[in-house]
Amino acid sequence: MKACADVEAYGFGSGVHCLSWKLGIEQNVFVGGSTLSMYARLGDITSAELVFEWMEKVDVGCWNAMIGGYTNCGLGLKALSAVSLLNCKGIKMDKFTIVSAIKACSLIQDLDSGKELHGFILRRGLISTAVMNALMDMYFISDRKNSALKTFNSMQTRDIISWNTVFVGSSNENEIVDLFGKFMIEGMKPNHITFSVLFRQCGVLLDSRLGFQFFSLAVHLGFLDETRVLSSIISMFSQIGLMEMVHSVFDSLVFKPVSAWNQLILAYSLNSFEMEAFRTFSSLLRYGVVANEYTYSIIVETACKSENPRICRQLHCASLKAGFGSHKYVSCSLIKCYILIGSLESSFEIFNQLEIVDMATYGAVISTLVHQNHIYEAIMFLNILMESGKKPDEFTFGSILNGCSSRAAYHQTKAIHSLVEKMGFGVHVHVASAIIDAYAKCGDIGSAQGAFEQSCQSNDVIVYNSMMMAYAHHGLAWEAIQTFEKMRIAKVQPSQASFVSVISACGHIGLVEQGRSLFQTMKSDYSMTPSRDNYGCLVDMLARNGFLYDARYIIESMPFSPWPAILRSLLSGCRIYGNRELGQWTAEKLLSMAPQNDATYVLLSKVYSEGNSWEDAANIRKEMTDRGVLKDPGYSRVET
Repeated sequence: MKACADVEAYGFGSGVHCLSWKLGIEQNVFVGGSTLSMYARLGDITSAELVFEWMEKVDVGCWNAMIGGYTNCGLGLKALSAVSLLNCKGIKMDKFTIVSAIKACSLIQDLDSGKELHGFILRRGLISTAVMNALMDMYFISDRKNSALKTFNSMQTRDIISWNTVFVGSSNENEIVDLFGKFMIEGMKPNHITFSVLFRQCGVLLDSRLGFQFFSLAVHLGFLDETRVLSSIISMFSQIGLMEMVHSVFDSLVFKPVSAWNQLILAYSLNSFEMEAFRTFSSLLRYGVVANEYTYSIIVETACKSENPRICRQLHCASLKAGFGSHKYVSCSLIKCYILIGSLESSFEIFNQLEIVDMATYGAVISTLVHQNHIYEAIMFLNILMESGKKPDEFTFGSILNGCSSRAAYHQTKAIHSLVEKMGFGVHVHVASAIIDAYAKCGDIGSAQGAFEQSCQSNDVIVYNSMMMAYAHHGLAWEAIQTFEKMRIAKVQPSQASFVSVISACGHIGLVEQGRSLFQTMKSDYSMTPSRDNYGCLVDMLARNGFLYDARYIIESMPFSPWPAILRSLLSGCRIYGNRELGQWTAEKLLSMAPQNDATYVLLSKVYSEGNSWEDAANIRKEMTDRGVLKDPGYSRVET
């Protein structure tokens, strides 16, 4: 049975199970345990449950197989329920039970239960490297980085999994370099997972310098033969935007497995080279490489970006011909594609043909409908989901509430909020955040405050950020600043988004020095590297309050190339304070980036006209006409 699970031989395993029935040994604790473990590992949790219920006697090993099966299938609540039942029956948990239980807490982000398990482990002396690794992973997933690092530092024995886990939780270059140095000093040797993780982190951080250093080390240690490492390298370079390196790595492969082709197609898609992605897909088929379900899912997702109805339908036909038309990932991508091209009928038809619809599929359909502003259709799917007997998860409610906020659909927000409270999802951070945002966008700041008061006890930065953004949206700058202070008093670690909200609030009420000070505390007090958004709100604050040359200095000295939005903030400040010279400098930079952007011409024209330079203003309007740039008319929508 173990061998069947290892090689995913479900049919053969089922045959062996039938043979155990014929021989009358199916209820034997070892045979039954290995059988349910096989079913659980291969994702057939229903069969695993039937085997478990049929067994006359079950030991802790059988319980572990069942709990581990629930965890592997993403059924965190069922796993924790099984742990509770095991305890009620007086069966002692071992380290394998504990590891699965902690993973279940990670799955459903139940930090309170995870902390209880941590205390139980310490009291009972069940500490082991595997248990501590699982705890560390749970804390990282739950955004409790300090607790994760504390757990890591308290470990007497660390294995490669411990280090790989802490690399996953690293958030900046200095941290990764420091940890990797300690890793090497301790005599550890990186494996293919270590390099995969490090390349992924460099990609997320867009850190090409560190990425090239790890790339050189991987070459030196001979890891370029590992398919998983190569896929991670291609993924990293594609995220950074170095398509030449992507080509170089791909072309250097003697044997090009389908996973490498998938990464190349994904790289083109991520960098908005949709036609190159389609050509690569054609080359894959031409060279006789057997595409898998992920290939079709990626290429259909690429078609979603192009929003080309003809390509979408062609890929639908190709996936059907290849036998992947009913596959979960491919079907999900096709449904999204048809929604994006406006063919809701076709998307609903594919949905209705699915034999098994899981929460991930419902979530993808609902979030895509919300993204396309089909909020009422999204609510219809929520009703279908509930009528099928399934329970919506926090991500589904988050998507629906985001849709309500984008449409300022007040009555729908109240109805969904009531359902959220009834089903006990109000304690989930992302749902609480979406409720606050939805009420704020609907104009009901009082209800947003009420939702915040109910959820701020969780001491989660996301909830505080949502409330600060809500206050900023309503022009209540002082309240936003006070919320930031409450967060600091509660010892909640601010995020980059927290500083965006509070610095923007300072800008709106003229507290420029306080805003500057807060920007500096990001680096001095919290060791944070300011993001583009942080620099953007700092420039906006300075420009809004007349510190125009300070704003220009920030733009010229920041570690990012200027982008249109940050330059428009400075240009708006030049218009307000009548600085023609700086306005012209800013407009020239803006027009070199986006020559067809009407807002730049309009703002520069206003800079001149409000300074009584009517001739210059007329010249700008003439240049706008000569270049064929049209001003987009504004419009408003009222829901009745």
